[in-house]
Amino acid sequence: MTPSRRLEVSIDDQTLSVIEGDERIRQFSVSTATKGVGFVEGSYRTPSGRFVISEKIGDGEPLGTIFKQRVPVGLWREGDVCAGDLVLTRILRMEGLDPENANSLERNIYIHGTNGEDRIGHPASQGCVRLANTDVIELFDLVDVGTEVLIHPPSVRRGKLFFIDCDSTLSTIEGIDELARAKGDEVFQRVVDLTHAAMNGEVPIGDVFFKRMEMIRPDRDLCESIAQLYMETVVSGAAELIQELKADGWLPIILSGGFAPLIRPLAELLGVEHVEAVPVYFNDDGSYKGYGETYPTTRNLGKNEVIREWKTALLPERVVMMGDGMSDMETGPDVDLFVGFGGVVARPRVMDGAGYWLADMNDRSGFWNAISDVGKE
Repeated sequence: MTPSRRLEVSIDDQTLSVIEGDERIRQFSVSTATKGVGFVEGSYRTPSGRFVISEKIGDGEPLGTIFKQRVPVGLWREGDVCAGDLVLTRILRMEGLDPENANSLERNIYIHGTNGEDRIGHPASQGCVRLANTDVIELFDLVDVGTEVLIHPPSVRRGKLFFIDCDSTLSTIEGIDELARAKGDEVFQRVVDLTHAAMNGEVPIGDVFFKRMEMIRPDRDLCESIAQLYMETVVSGAAELIQELKADGWLPIILSGGFAPLIRPLAELLGVEHVEAVPVYFNDDGSYKGYGETYPTTRNLGKNEVIREWKTALLPERVVMMGDGMSDMETGPDVDLFVGFGGVVARPRVMDGAGYWLADMNDRSGFWNAISDVGKE
């Protein structure tokens, strides 16, 4: 095989080209990450830059072979129902050659076959480059270990991002307060006072986060019970709003200073795929172990950090944030429109700082006019 052969992946076009010299000898449709480009462990984003094929795995295995930790463990057949994101048929491991993508081996960034063949041609992966299973066999035979790969970052702006807070926006509760309620009246009152002080902008969020969690120390059972409560207290009109946003081409993302394991069941109920919220960790027996103390939304302007990361990753045409608190309003400089929500708690400072104020999610006519004008001259 000629040493001048290389691979180029276009995130804009969702294609992988086999290049020999100056000639493209083959092109495949692919799927890169739903969340765009990124380099951080656990980000579920596709790294860009220069790579080299470091290992070829699966030679001779039947089409649809399922790999776990790069070991064949079974067989997937077209039509099989599987909720997971399977690594199938062949694996081409990629080693990053740039400082930013040098962790690609540890991140397990592959080129591989997939059980999501219906989404090939659209961003749909969790970071890897996916091909149809017949295509990955053909590609596997076209490259050697040592073949260079270039993944081009996106350059075309497309899509619309709608970030939305959870507590007192999608649900009528404040999750941290409900966790505290289970610990007795004294703890509950102290936590509520801290929560409202932070949400009203009277004290920095970072100052209260650790204090609240040390008072509560929630175990897995308590978190699961509050997750159920979130689903029982959905704000009227929220489900319809999410459906309409998706139908209009917006990608909804829950962006919260609350806790991911409490919020994810609500997100699934509403049809929201992406949740940016604080992790909570448990010991094997379900007791409290800790939380993501460095997660951006545990501090002031942390939501801005998350929004900027998404903007860099996807190059969206338009970005909107909606929420009820000061940490939501602070995102104003990083979005095209901040929508303040007052249907659960109407905070005067948030109302004053909002580009548009929504008091009732069932009354969305003015809302649609406001976000339809976003980005227009």
